[in-house]
Amino acid sequence: MLRLRCRAQNYAWGRLAEDSEVARLCEANGTPVDGSKPYAELWIGTHPSGPSELADCGATLREWIDGRPEALGDDVAARFGAGALPFLFKVLSVRTALSIQSHPDKTLAEKLHVERPTVYKDPNHKPEMAIALTDFEALCSFVSNGELAEALTSCPELRHCVGDKQVDALLQGASIEKEALKGAFTALMMCAPDVVSESVTQLCARLEAEAGNRPLTKKERLVLRLNEQYPKDVGVLASYFLNQVALTPGQAIYLAANEPHAYVSGEIVECMATSDNVVRAGLTPKLRDSKVLCESLTYSQGSSNYATCSCIRV
Repeated sequence: MLRLRCRAQNYAWGRLAEDSEVARLCEANGTPVDGSKPYAELWIGTHPSGPSELADCGATLREWIDGRPEALGDDVAARFGAGALPFLFKVLSVRTALSIQSHPDKTLAEKLHVERPTVYKDPNHKPEMAIALTDFEALCSFVSNGELAEALTSCPELRHCVGDKQVDALLQGASIEKEALKGAFTALMMCAPDVVSESVTQLCARLEAEAGNRPLTKKERLVLRLNEQYPKDVGVLASYFLNQVALTPGQAIYLAANEPHAYVSGEIVECMATSDNVVRAGLTPKLRDSKVLCESLTYSQGSSNYATCSCIRV
């Protein structure tokens, strides 16, 4: 058994050290923790953006594997390449919502890596499974036609950004439903920033006023929270397109490539292919690649498009 020293990522959406499982694991790892920084992710693996090291000698895990090819075996090396683990394991401590994002499939990842290697730093796909350590919230995949139709009918601010033509195609039951959904979501994500800003401001003002007269829905309460974290962002409106998911400790969720999602709050352990490829389009100060995201999504609808399960707790 080898003791590893693993890399923490201090992304802005992470939890401050005193409230972060990632920070606690860093301390247990012998790594000094800065109480003023957010601790978002702990990476366990061989990915070059956060390689694990052997605690006793400082060599990277990849260097150790390179010197002992029998540790993974010929079949793994032939399929995934020599020296690299075929998976990346993480612990996440989420304070504010992560970006609305997807992970490219293998073909798209290879293309993006060739075109923009400084943005898409490896040629791998990134399907992922996450198991909740605490109560956990996420947005995952597209809602059903019925739920989306209700949102577009009851939320004029959302309809304004999507546009009457795209909304009508959805509400009238377009013959190619995926194309209608793609058209509507793309219209929203590519909407002019000033139009989005004004619409989100109007929406949140209306919901705050209505909260005194009626109970807001879970999605409406989430809209207000997201706007507090990312004011006037298109991702606030995009949440109406996505399923709102709540996991309890021990439950898991699986997301395939090219499925939209955004983690909202809580702590999880996560396992994925060895990749750091993320296509972002909302709820983030980082680079947005909205056109690529909108073009690459599967546009499948309903909760069947992501898998949830209850795991055996030990």
